[in-house]
Amino acid sequence: MTKAAESTERSTKDATTDRSLDRDCTTLSRHILQQLQSFSPEAQDLSALMNRIALAGKLIARRLSRAGLMEDVLGFTGETNIQGESVKKMDVYANNVFIAVFKQSGLVCRLASEEMEKPYYIPENCPVGRYTLLYDPIDGSSNTDINLSLGSIFSIRQQEGEDVDGSAKDLLAPGRKQIAAGYILYGPSTMLVYTIGKGVHSFTLDPSLGEFILSEENIQIPVHGPVYSVNEGNFWQWDEPIREYIRYVHRTEGYTARYSGAMVSDIHRILIQGGVFLYPGTVKKPEGKLRLLYETAPIAFVIEQAGGRATTGYENILDVVPKHLHQRTPLIVGSKENVAKVESFLKQN
Repeated sequence: MTKAAESTERSTKDATTDRSLDRDCTTLSRHILQQLQSFSPEAQDLSALMNRIALAGKLIARRLSRAGLMEDVLGFTGETNIQGESVKKMDVYANNVFIAVFKQSGLVCRLASEEMEKPYYIPENCPVGRYTLLYDPIDGSSNTDINLSLGSIFSIRQQEGEDVDGSAKDLLAPGRKQIAAGYILYGPSTMLVYTIGKGVHSFTLDPSLGEFILSEENIQIPVHGPVYSVNEGNFWQWDEPIREYIRYVHRTEGYTARYSGAMVSDIHRILIQGGVFLYPGTVKKPEGKLRLLYETAPIAFVIEQAGGRATTGYENILDVVPKHLHQRTPLIVGSKENVAKVESFLKQN
């Protein structure tokens, strides 16, 4: 090998090493500051808030990785939450993790979760805490005891006005008021996906470093995808237009059904591969099952930022104004063309 060739090979190796090191050094907090191109107090607040969410994710992932070996982790508590759903022990643990983590943040005055009837206030933070965290601590609880994928969903909103009576009325605002949202996926690896309105970015937890490291920047959902994700066990409970759409995909080549029972897992698949996720209302419960503030609005923010769409079937999810904290809404979300196809069946009604 000539000296020139050796020099070229060495330069290529050095460049590859530099790129690898740069990726390893792009942690979640660093990435947010780069996205905002600022070290302003607001940028540092958002970076610190996301770091606390990441910490909660690490604690939950650690618990889940050892769930089968520990006592009092799996199964039900015997209680029901505000929605009348049976509560699993991991739901309680994960909810308490978020509370404990944000008690120490100094930035969050309130936390609101589907597991709590009213927001949880942190009085010592409220004089300076300007943010509210809304979250679903464990998405896909039915998967907990069988070692399948689970998730956590989060949303950050700026506190508006004085919440002197504890009513949190400022949270009854459309999803476009979110300043950040995302989810954590507990699968073969633990991933955190977030947006602050500047694209969608994914991070993978490196256990050897204890850090979420940048996996992919500016994720774009395909305009059309082959996946449709829906619980077809509810087929006869849906309105006829939704049933007709399902009949359409059954007889149309190129579609494949994927449904895991954990929305975060199904949404992540569609974010990467394209397609549509449906959780429609039923004839008896037209409002659906999913909570607007803790589930559908954060997911909608992520998917819209990735170039997709999220709708109730008749209205964009991010434009829906909740009437109360635990309001439910139907959800049709995913690639633009797939969502439009579902809407075309609804418009025929």
